Amino acid sequence: MSFLSFNFWLVFPIIFGLYWLIPVRYNTLRKVFLILVSYLLYMNWKPAFALVLLGVTVITYFGGYLLEKNKKEGSRKRIALFFAILSLLPLLVFKYYNFINDSIHSGLEHLGVAFNLPGLNWAIPVGISFFSFQAVGYLLDVYHGKTSAEKNIIDYILFVSFFPQITSGPISKADELLPQIKKPHTFDYEQGKQGLKFLVWGMFLKIVIADRLGLYVDNVFPNYDHYNSVACIVAILFYTLQIYTDFAGYSYIAIGIAGILGFDLINNFNRPYFAQSVSEFWRRWHISLTRWLTQNIYIPLGGSRCSNFRCWFNIIITFLVSGIWHGANWTFIIWGLIHGFLLVFERIAGLNPKGKVSQTADSKKYLKPIRIFLTFILVSVAWIFFRMPTVGDSLGIIGHMFSADNASTIAASGINTTLIVLPFLFVKDFKDEFLSTRLKFMNHPAVHWAWYVLLFVMIIGIGVLDKFIYVSF
Repeated sequence: MSFLSFNFWLVFPIIFGLYWLIPVRYNTLRKVFLILVSYLLYMNWKPAFALVLLGVTVITYFGGYLLEKNKKEGSRKRIALFFAILSLLPLLVFKYYNFINDSIHSGLEHLGVAFNLPGLNWAIPVGISFFSFQAVGYLLDVYHGKTSAEKNIIDYILFVSFFPQITSGPISKADELLPQIKKPHTFDYEQGKQGLKFLVWGMFLKIVIADRLGLYVDNVFPNYDHYNSVACIVAILFYTLQIYTDFAGYSYIAIGIAGILGFDLINNFNRPYFAQSVSEFWRRWHISLTRWLTQNIYIPLGGSRCSNFRCWFNIIITFLVSGIWHGANWTFIIWGLIHGFLLVFERIAGLNPKGKVSQTADSKKYLKPIRIFLTFILVSVAWIFFRMPTVGDSLGIIGHMFSADNASTIAASGINTTLIVLPFLFVKDFKDEFLSTRLKFMNHPAVHWAWYVLLFVMIIGIGVLDKFIYVSF
């Protein structure tokens, strides 16, 4: 069930009340209650897909158990590989079967060979990429000795299915979430208040900004050849902001709901558009996925502890996997490769992960906004491939950006209100990035209350409801 649906906010107070009414000494009952809630909410999308969630959970649970029981390295490697592939099989079938089938058919057709397997018309289980990676991440952590195999099946089921994060993350590690699941919680007013703040800010980002930006983007992108170059450029910049406020909005809502229930989830975003390089961008954007890819793809390939050429190869492969994870389309693959090659270029150019060319250059403060601006532009152009349905359309709108035609004007749905609410995002992120220790009056309770009341009024007054972008992944 979507966090944006009226039904969810109708039942969540009941979930909240019943959860905290269960006495602390009955912690197992609390966990069973959360499992039932998580599965019932997930089944609201399509009941049969709960079997996929349960299957991935059971496979990785027994895989972890066998890994801990077996001490022979050769056997452990085979067990880890077998159960990792088995748990990823639903993801591969549901999400990538048609893409692989169509790509093979298209390639053979160019060679004059007529061969095609039947396609699948199944919908993709919601959040399958997220809960599959979380479960496989646990399995690989057990294999590498980073965590012990979970013996309590109830705790592990809740770890994989915890409803605030199941559809769009963040992707939690076992050593972060499982100890919280095992620990009996008493209601913490400060934690609950902080959770409500995350919740309101996330709803504001999603409903007031992201969905309003979407009104313009969804008007221009599919019909870019009917708009002039200025309108296309604005649409590209708006989509860059839309996908950030949409995905960060979901993450903050998830963090907020979890916080109200006594759980701390990893913050997935750290003001990524203030990054001074693409490598720093990925340390700030979708942090839990970046961490997963680093630990389970990049480092096992050799990481940076190898020759320069091999390190560059490892980066490219890691971002190729990132592109494939995001979607079964050549556009996502190209998007991932663009980021991979940009990171390789930064390595060759001598940029360190924080985006500093040298100590001397870093001392020249005027270079910082230039690096931020250039990184923002590069990321924005890459997002085109993420958004457009085909590579041809992606190249088409890029070419149209530089056209001199006089097609329809920039006017499109919702732009006036959008320009009014965007400064709230910029002011908040700019203050947190550069002025958090200077504007001490902003920490006054009266200022906090005024800020969040204003956000809530705008959510109610001018919010627009649409689905979360990352639910599709």
